[in-house]
Amino acid sequence: MSYPRIERILITNDDGIDAPGLEVLEAVARELTDEVWVVAPEQDQSGISHALSIHHPLRVKARGERRFSVSGTPADCVAIGLRQLMDNPPQLLLSGINKGANLGVETMFSGTVGAAMAGLLLGVPSIALSQFFTRRDAVKWDTARALAPDVIRRLIGMEWAGDVCLNVNFPDVAPQEAGPLQITRQGIGRMDGLNITQRTDMREQGYYWLNIDRHERPDFEDSETFVVTHGGVTATPLRFERTDLDVMARLKASLNI
Repeated sequence: MSYPRIERILITNDDGIDAPGLEVLEAVARELTDEVWVVAPEQDQSGISHALSIHHPLRVKARGERRFSVSGTPADCVAIGLRQLMDNPPQLLLSGINKGANLGVETMFSGTVGAAMAGLLLGVPSIALSQFFTRRDAVKWDTARALAPDVIRRLIGMEWAGDVCLNVNFPDVAPQEAGPLQITRQGIGRMDGLNITQRTDMREQGYYWLNIDRHERPDFEDSETFVVTHGGVTATPLRFERTDLDVMARLKASLNI
């Protein structure tokens, strides 16, 4: 199978410029092209989704050749990279590799996916990549590192619409134990609620801490959650259009329009 030539790649993430997953992704990108640009948030921006910083200025700091940190969101980084820092557009935008899977409903909140959606908005083929884990202290970065180059080559060699980005998840197994790449649907995922915990700081001032509830739930067999938790690699096409056409038709029928 022949693959499109890639002259340059822009990479970003939501875990921040110093995150281990970004280091892994940079190594992956350098297997695909010699010209890799890194534009990533100065600090962790997990859960920020597609947010854009429109109420305060953005600061950009050079971190090396073609390497920059931005005092903003992943989507800000994509915009700064494409519209200000790069002289020529990249053929591909890669976001990640996220520490933890982005599955189901959770993709709505993911800064990793948000960056890929920003790339889609600005006309660049974009892929979000995440490494699923069951133990936070034992993330299998070697799995993503080993599998990502071939997965990306295969995906960019396929025909996929210009109005979608791809959400890729790697399973929590050794590279040699991973199942084949499967094209999946978003599905339900493992996120089933948000919790707010009230605490008191050392100055006896109250504050609140938000966290996500995740539980294993039944999901479609062709969903990214089902496949990745059973050891497979998933790629899900995502788009901005979220209209429920069945409900739309029922509502129109109810109004006789």
